[in-house]
Amino acid sequence: MSPITNSEPSALAPLERQSVLRTLKSPRLLKTEVLGGLVVALALIPEAIAFSIIAGVDPRIGLFASFTMAVSISFFGGRPAMISAATGAIALVIAPLVASHGTDYFIAAVIMAGIFQMILALLGVAKLMRFIPRQVMVGFVNALAILIFLAQVPELLGVPWLVYPLVGLGLLIVFGLPKLTTAIPAPLVAIVVLTGITVLASVAVPTVGDKGQLPESLPSLFIPNVPLTFETLQVLFPYALAMAFVGLLESLMTAKLVDDVTDTHSNKTRESWGQGAANIITGFFGGMGGCAMIGQTMINVKASGARTRISTFLAGTFLLILVVVLGDVVALIPMAALVAVMIFVSIATFDWHSIRPSTPRMMPKSETTVMLITVIFTVATHNLAIGVGIGVLTAMVLFANRVAHLVTVTRSIEEHFEEKIAKYAVNGELFFSSSNDLYSQFNYAEDPQNIVIDMYNSHLWDASTIAALDSITGKYEKYGKNVQIEGLNQASLKMRERLGGKLGGHSLWGFHEDGRSS
Repeated sequence: MSPITNSEPSALAPLERQSVLRTLKSPRLLKTEVLGGLVVALALIPEAIAFSIIAGVDPRIGLFASFTMAVSISFFGGRPAMISAATGAIALVIAPLVASHGTDYFIAAVIMAGIFQMILALLGVAKLMRFIPRQVMVGFVNALAILIFLAQVPELLGVPWLVYPLVGLGLLIVFGLPKLTTAIPAPLVAIVVLTGITVLASVAVPTVGDKGQLPESLPSLFIPNVPLTFETLQVLFPYALAMAFVGLLESLMTAKLVDDVTDTHSNKTRESWGQGAANIITGFFGGMGGCAMIGQTMINVKASGARTRISTFLAGTFLLILVVVLGDVVALIPMAALVAVMIFVSIATFDWHSIRPSTPRMMPKSETTVMLITVIFTVATHNLAIGVGIGVLTAMVLFANRVAHLVTVTRSIEEHFEEKIAKYAVNGELFFSSSNDLYSQFNYAEDPQNIVIDMYNSHLWDASTIAALDSITGKYEKYGKNVQIEGLNQASLKMRERLGGKLGGHSLWGFHEDGRSS
């Protein structure tokens, strides 16, 4: 078997170049990338406008951000075919700054967030992804699927009754067409068919044009007009840092999801650096910044079958062409078509296996709990950073609690040359959680004069365990008894030699300096 490697193979760049060149030479593959980019561009328009409204800025700022983010990340990103654009997560983080200080401070914060992301990439933040458990990932995916679906609900309330059969027809197309042919992405067919029906029949239903004014010119260079003072930095710093973390978290987790869907690897460090570069570029073109979008990425990768950077680049390019050159045509697209596409995306994204009746019965309760908590907090706060953070924290606590109970201490009395010796065999991994109970497992007063603690089947992981051992030996010394610790492996022995007797405060572990039990 070949050894397990990390997700950043050194040959990634040459392989990507080969993939792009092969796609450009193949009409069939190129058609998939082109149509995928077109569908994503159409789906991006209303979302970018909606996120601009959430942030409290002009819709053109969100549309320009989606263009610059998609095009920039197609060159700088580490995950081919992943779509980055203006997102709701970033809009929620930045909205208070827009309300209190205006657009210039907002754009300055976007640029600063990009700088922070590049610094975090250099510091190796992508490596932290290995500490996110699978059940947190499942919860993250399910929560996003729920949020994508909930975002469509307002488009189905207080609308003409014709919207509902249109949405139904759109769902029939996106679910049914792939069973007949995959030559053209089903979401694109749904958009074209529903638009044709509403235009030819002069049906009055909500359209993309109702969402806001589309831009009529190209984005231009924008330098935020903010004073270069320490006070400005104090205002921008918390928002920029929050944007950087939320953007990287959503982008890296989406990249990991695409890795699983496509059975390919991506360069997470490059993706982190690329997100920073894309946000800096977006800021200097007056965009609201953004990160990876799981909904549009799933349209591109899962529904359309795109696999290269070509589709990402074309998504941004088509978006700009559609809103600037063909804005009048795009404005006619009924929202019912896009709602049907996004409902399809939410259903396709959700991990249905995780809620089958057999799965919870098979999985440990702690694993199911982690998934549910991640979903609940992500959906409740609409903040991925909070949901995932609480999910990871829950997983850590439950894991530590479970492992702590796997530590056993077995006592036996042996006789050597008519002298009794109490022998304790410690089995398991000893760290802050499991070592807290270790102190109470010994019969200090009842044991004979000599005690042997056999740690052959255990391992010391942290200072808490060293302090616990010091407390145990100290307690026996208070009784005037001899203790010998044996069987430590090399790593544990080195740690004890370095820290043993230097951590102080034996009373913290249950006895006072005079030897009385607390």
